[in-house]
Amino acid sequence: MDPEIAALAGTAGTTVTTLMVTNAWEAAREGVVALWRRFQPARADSIRAELEAGREDLLLAREAGDAGSEAELTAEWQGRLRRFLLAQPEAADALRRVLDELNPSPSGEPAAQQIHLRAQASGSARVYQAGRDQHITER
Repeated sequence: MDPEIAALAGTAGTTVTTLMVTNAWEAAREGVVALWRRFQPARADSIRAELEAGREDLLLAREAGDAGSEAELTAEWQGRLRRFLLAQPEAADALRRVLDELNPSPSGEPAAQQIHLRAQASGSARVYQAGRDQHITER
């Protein structure tokens, strides 16, 4: 599987689940449903219903202090979005646009597409990586 698709699906699934309990929920839901309506129209209504059911489950889980349910729901949407992108790879750019609309950068510029960090350390080496600001104070 393309690592870029996997990363995009992971980010999107986490974003959708996180936004289920925020004021941005309706925009997130409509963005995801619009993707399905455009690329897999027959499933759009069922996706809307599954998003709403997931939100209700998440709200109940949060009330009960059940963090495990939130993790399961996140993994479920990551997998669903991954399968969607594998079936419709041309939807990746549209999904990125939805995510950019849901997570605008503070400057108003479109958010960075992706950040890939890799490191390998051995012996007593140290690796410091950051996608943005990083402050290190060693003593």
